[in-house]
Formats: sequence, structure tokens, C-alpha cells
Amino acid sequence: MSLEAEAEDLASDLGVDKEEVLEDLEKLVSYSVPMDEAKQSLRRKYGGGSGGGGGSEPTTKDIAEVTPDDSNVTVTARVLTVGQRSIRYQGEDQTIFEGELADATGTISYTAWQDFDLTEGDTITAGNAGVREWEGRPELNLGESTTLVFEEEELDVPYEVGGDRDLADLQPGDRGRNVVVRVLECEEKTISGRDGETEILSGVLADASGKLPFTDWDPHSELEEGASVRIEDAYIREFRGVPSVNVSEFSHVIALGEDVETADSAPEMGVREAVDSGGAFDVVVTGNLLEVRDGSGLIERCPECGRVVQNGQCRSHGAVEGEDDLRVKAILDDGTGTVTVVLDDELTAEVYGGGLDDAREHARDAMDKSVVADAIAEKLVGKEYRVRGQLSVDDYGANLDATTFEETDDDPAERAAAVLTEVQS
Repeated sequence: MSLEAEAEDLASDLGVDKEEVLEDLEKLVSYSVPMDEAKQSLRRKYGGGSGGGGGSEPTTKDIAEVTPDDSNVTVTARVLTVGQRSIRYQGEDQTIFEGELADATGTISYTAWQDFDLTEGDTITAGNAGVREWEGRPELNLGESTTLVFEEEELDVPYEVGGDRDLADLQPGDRGRNVVVRVLECEEKTISGRDGETEILSGVLADASGKLPFTDWDPHSELEEGASVRIEDAYIREFRGVPSVNVSEFSHVIALGEDVETADSAPEMGVREAVDSGGAFDVVVTGNLLEVRDGSGLIERCPECGRVVQNGQCRSHGAVEGEDDLRVKAILDDGTGTVTVVLDDELTAEVYGGGLDDAREHARDAMDKSVVADAIAEKLVGKEYRVRGQLSVDDYGANLDATTFEETDDDPAERAAAVLTEVQS
């Protein structure tokens, strides 16, 4: 709906002059006030009207009682974290402040559209805070119409104040997080950003609890392979089904004098447990290989995007001349669930017993590419494997991109007993 149409509806609802409302609405929007909050502000200015309760006084609520259906609320809470980030809002760059608040009943995320000078540990009363739904949960919006009072008496809450976390504790949606990590992998990339080509850093971070990918959108020189650093004010997004640490221009990266201890091993899970977790950047599962799926063996990839080409067609680029590659997609079952294990060209060459040239020669001799997949299936199917890699879960199922793939020498009877125990529990 256009700004003029919004103003017309609001003016009709409030019984006031449309041009006056339009002028006020344009002014608020120009200050990057969200539309819903701007309209609420004008309802209060012009005395409420009959707009479905939009002009009512905000209700004082405990955090656990706040729902996305609330238009505005008043809460008293403790500031757990404070993060700062730049976003593109209505075509303009806008600096926002975000994090988490808590009272005795629960926690809620917030976005502040102006600098209220919040500090971790503050106890505040936020009056007339807007409410929106964000990732399926209510979120408070603190803006021009919000009154914010710093309380002298500290509110006691059963939650950790501050953003320090281990990598294993991070969740998509976290803001204002601090981590102490070692940079295992780091590479420069050029991407097409909102303002054209942008240089970023990406790679893998590790601590004693595990590993996670990261992206640095404003490259910090301290982030280099092998470095141990403390990253302050990072925000967490989901990337390929796992949390990803995002470093921004407002993040602080501090080089440390001592190496951060990291874990060499990955957590071992049953397939069902791993899939139910929603994804894991580094996990180990063990099971029987039931089937080598179509799309395995000697395949072709699009030279533009790397997707698998079928019948000379790429889903994104149409008719292309594919480039040969090796891959395995196989079904692994441990009795609790199944997962599709994906082996890259190097791991596929190991299990096949030859490289790309060998696979091409094999296919030429047989005049059939499928013989490569058949040979791989003959070697793998029916055996038990221990697979380590990155697990992603989406609407199409669970995929484990393997980094190691090893046949086990476990006692089958002991393995079966362990699986039976897990199923019965």
C-alpha cells in the first residue's frame, strides 16, 4: 500500500484531515520509523479513533505474556545483550541496536531504531514498545514513540547477563554475542553486495566446544588463518542449516597472546538425534550404507554454478556443456533414522579406487557412465561406515557432506545392542 493510501485510511479512521496525516506520516517514515509504529504514533497524537484498538494505551506485561498480536506494550526488564548493526531500510542505510531483554518470566529479542544508550545489565522500563513477529516469535521495537526509563533497582533474572558464549551455545537469531576462538580457515572473497562488488572474509572458527563457519562483512586484519582472537558484538545467522558467526563493521576483533584450545574430535550422535538437532557443522554418525543413489559416480556439473547437469541442462543456466566430476550420494541407516551422505570428488576417488581419468576410461570402455556408480555401490553397500561432516536439514531431508568416510571395525553385536537401547529409550 502506498504512503498516500496509508494516510487516507488512517485519516478516515481518525476523522482528521488527510493532508495533515500524510505530512506527519511522511516525516516519521523519513526518520526510518517502521510503518506500523508510525501509524500507532499518529493514532496517539490524534486521539485514538476506532482503528481496532490501535490507539489504546499500552498494556503492562510480563515478557512471557507478550505476543505478536500485541500492538504496543510496556515491560520492565534487564538488558542481557546489546549489539549494533547497519541495515538497509527503505533504501537507506540505518544503524540499529539489538539484543535480548529478560525478566523473571522469560526472554525477548529487541530492536532499537535509535540509540537509547543501553548497556548490558541495565534494568529498564520500556513504555509503548511496539511488537512484531520475528522468526516466529514476538520481538520488541523501541523507537521514537517509546519512553525508556533506567531503573535504579536491579531486576533479578535467571539468565546470564552479557554476550559471552561458546560456539556450541550459539543459535541463529542471537545478537551481541562474544566468542573467543581460533581461526582454522580464512579466505578472501568478492561477492555482489547491495552496493556492488564487496570484499569479505569467510572461513571456520573453533573453540573447545566445536566449530562454526563465519563471515566478516567488513574485513578485520586480525582474522587470519591460525590466529586466536576475541570477537565482540557478532550476530548469528543460519547458513546451510547451521549457525554462522557474522562479523560486522561494529564488531571488535582483538588478537590474543595465547592460542585458544580447540577440540580435535566432533560430537558423535545417532542419526535421529543429529537430524532432530536441525543441523550441525561438525558431527559424526555411524551406520550401514543401504544404497548408492542416482546422481552418483561420474557426473557433469555446470561450469557457471557447479550444479549437477542432467541431459545437458542446468536448472539455472539452461543448456550448458557440463564438466566431469566425481560424487557419491548414499543412504546411511543406523536403526534410528536415515541420512544422505555426500562424498566429494576426493573421497569418491578413494572409495572408487581411481581418479577422474580412470572413471572416464571406465565409462568409455563400457560406453555407459553408470558403470562407475555401479562399481562404487558394489564396494560400499551393506557395510558399516563412520562418517564425519556437516549436516544440513531442510524440507527435502537430511544431508551429511562428509569430510571423512571410514569403514568401521566395531563389533556388530555391540553396535546392534547400543542402537536397540537408544530406540527403546
